[in-house]
Amino acid sequence: MIIASDLDRTLMYSARAIKELNAAEEQELKPVEMKEGRWIGFMTETALRNLKQLSQQTLFIPVTTRTTDQFNRIVIFETDIALKYAITANGADILYYGRKLEEWSEQVLQTMNTESLSMAEMLALLKSEGFSYASELRQVENLFFYYHFKSVPDLLDKNALHALAAVSGWRISLQGRKLYFIPKAISKGAALEFICQREGLKAVAGAGDSILDWDFLQHCQHRFVPKHGELVSRSEHGLFTVIEQTGLKAGEMIIKEFLKLIPLNCPSFNNKIIKTGKQTVTANEEENRQ
Repeated sequence: MIIASDLDRTLMYSARAIKELNAAEEQELKPVEMKEGRWIGFMTETALRNLKQLSQQTLFIPVTTRTTDQFNRIVIFETDIALKYAITANGADILYYGRKLEEWSEQVLQTMNTESLSMAEMLALLKSEGFSYASELRQVENLFFYYHFKSVPDLLDKNALHALAAVSGWRISLQGRKLYFIPKAISKGAALEFICQREGLKAVAGAGDSILDWDFLQHCQHRFVPKHGELVSRSEHGLFTVIEQTGLKAGEMIIKEFLKLIPLNCPSFNNKIIKTGKQTVTANEEENRQ
């Protein structure tokens, strides 16, 4: 069985998100992400312990808007939890034992080129329509871009931006202080469905907080959204279970809900990653070679 989940502001939280979303009570935190020698991402110890158990009993797939380089900063996927797949760059890339599946990346790029305005054209359109706020523009490779606000403008007209993006083959999502513009061809849901078909398995459950996560949650039988999530106020409300906690505690509860869905007789997903020379394989694959 497949369990898929968003990471940031769903299972793991930055110091800023913790301050924003959590009450003042003390939390037993486990650092999970390192950048430039300092810890910047956290989970509760209970959440990490349960995530380890989950990954041993299911095919757990992280699904994230992060680039692959940003995803690789999450140290627990090197030290604690072995992954067969990960979906990065909002679905533009699928990692298979840590390496990009080129067949998938090429398919996404071909669809982008035929169905969406280019990034340069989209930026020019926004400029011509008078979109200008005090923000920092960041481009993610040649895939998508986002505006990073110091504080989200009170007059940000999301409906107008949704409409403008839609007719151009793009879509938007506001996540915290980041406003993302992403081509429709780049889809977490399409990437997850590709993996499901490749493995011959169903996505039993998923969790996420943003509009972009609805893409892959639609492919899951059980869907969980933290109370602080962008999705809670959307029309999709009623099609998923709202976790009545916010921040770190929400992440902890989501993993507990995942664990409840595992059948009592479910065997361990024994697929520990090992290294043989320069090549990374799984224990099962190595056994089959011998």
